[in-house]
Amino acid sequence: MPYLQASIPSRPGILAAACATLLTACGGGSGTPATPPAETALALSCEQIAQQALAGTTLSATSAAAGTVVQTVTLPEHCVVTGKMNPRTGSDGKPYHTGFELRLPKAWNGRFMFQGGGGNDGVVRPAIGALAGNEGSNSGLGTSALAKGFAVVTTDAGHQVTDASFGLDAQARIDHAYNSYDKVTLAAKDLIARAYGRAPDRSYFVGCSGGGRQALLFPQRFPNHFDGVAANAPAIKVAKEATLASVWSTIGYTNAAPVENGARILSKALSDADLKLVSNKVLERCDGLDGAVDGIVAANPSACNFDPAVLQCSGAKTAECLTAEQVTALKRDFGGPRNSTGQQLYATWPWDAGISAPDWRNWRLGTSTTAEPNSRNATLIAGDAMKLEFFTPPDPSFDYLAFNFDTDPARLDAYAAIYNTTSTDVAAFKARGGKMLLVHGTSDAIFSANDTIDYYGRLAEANGGAAATGDFARLFLVPGMNHCSNSRGPATDLYDALTPLVEWVEKGTAPESIVAKASATSPWPGRTRPLCPYPKVAKYAGSGSIEDAASFRCE
Repeated sequence: MPYLQASIPSRPGILAAACATLLTACGGGSGTPATPPAETALALSCEQIAQQALAGTTLSATSAAAGTVVQTVTLPEHCVVTGKMNPRTGSDGKPYHTGFELRLPKAWNGRFMFQGGGGNDGVVRPAIGALAGNEGSNSGLGTSALAKGFAVVTTDAGHQVTDASFGLDAQARIDHAYNSYDKVTLAAKDLIARAYGRAPDRSYFVGCSGGGRQALLFPQRFPNHFDGVAANAPAIKVAKEATLASVWSTIGYTNAAPVENGARILSKALSDADLKLVSNKVLERCDGLDGAVDGIVAANPSACNFDPAVLQCSGAKTAECLTAEQVTALKRDFGGPRNSTGQQLYATWPWDAGISAPDWRNWRLGTSTTAEPNSRNATLIAGDAMKLEFFTPPDPSFDYLAFNFDTDPARLDAYAAIYNTTSTDVAAFKARGGKMLLVHGTSDAIFSANDTIDYYGRLAEANGGAAATGDFARLFLVPGMNHCSNSRGPATDLYDALTPLVEWVEKGTAPESIVAKASATSPWPGRTRPLCPYPKVAKYAGSGSIEDAASFRCE
């Protein structure tokens, strides 16, 4: 079986026509509803839900009492429904199915949320409805969609391993690209309708990272499934261009790393003190652009013209400077991957204070003191997903340090065509009143905020310009945030993406700002800031505490 053999629906989707006269059953309609979603009690017991017949699906269900705590969130009484869809044996001889968890509150607010996954997926996460799409936002905010009365679903995306070995099976690749999310959405809505005696009034998708990519699938490929999507730190081009950037970065820092016992130690290319030196110098140059010297670079990335060459040692390496090799590696990394002709292969990266945060190291450099790196760029992307899932055909023995940026990128083209979410054709989604909310941290070390800015610009070009696009899609940047909410970066990165999306969809109130809070691990616990719709930024009003969002305006 060819690795990418599939019947791929058109972007507007055959489902759009099928649902045209059944908008409520498909997840909602256009415009603002005449009445808000109504609260409804479960019409079936957990045992009765488990007995429902879904084609090719095995169900089980248990009851969770009010006060159950999951990921620090206290939950209401609800049913936990687990499902295994379409079991099969793959071409690699391994068993596969699409697993999901659907949590149904006893008192339902009429809304449905799909919580996206991330990484290689392969696990069914607790379906409690992370408000910023990742589990860190649950602990940071202390609440979730399920706690607010939503029915919530999650999925393993069609395979049951957390490495990319499933990429050796053709159908598993297709399921991970898009197929499983479509099937689970339809199954979840079917079960919700049976459990409560009616379909959801409104449906939402919220995800971060890979889940952010999944969120963008729906406006592009399945426009009738959801009324609003929140794509946080979206992996828009992960199947090709962002992976090239991961490999490029890893090679560059490896070449700049010191040699110990005959091998280069990636994690030692830059020490924590070196990264803090860079962070401080970025702040020295760009912190005040928003009118407040507060440890946050609130300016748009293009406004912070930083060059690490200002830190290059004139002589021997000291605590106050960087070696020429370190400066070269930084400039090469932040400039993005290129081929031998100089062609840009992925976006550049913003210079931001979050370069000194633990999650930036986690992705770019890791902490291993041996020749075996443990950076996520090396272990998750370059050494795993690229060669097993993104390459067509897979190449399990590929040495990413020998990657040829002239010839090897073409090996990612076939899968990127169905996996990446770069399309700006969201006409069907927009026409039915769908809303898109994108959020990205400017210190994200795996997916560049500049790439999401580029996507938003292309979306605007394809949809009548910035003003017209702002009526259905808005981008919010989070200064200092690494990868996803509650990132441990120098940022106000605890935020709720779902509530403003609901307000936008159901009341027509577009978010003019989203108030975000600094976590307990930030330099300023409890600080608040407004996140602003791009290209606006949070500027100090000239008076009031810099710890309070009320002292800043989106301009």
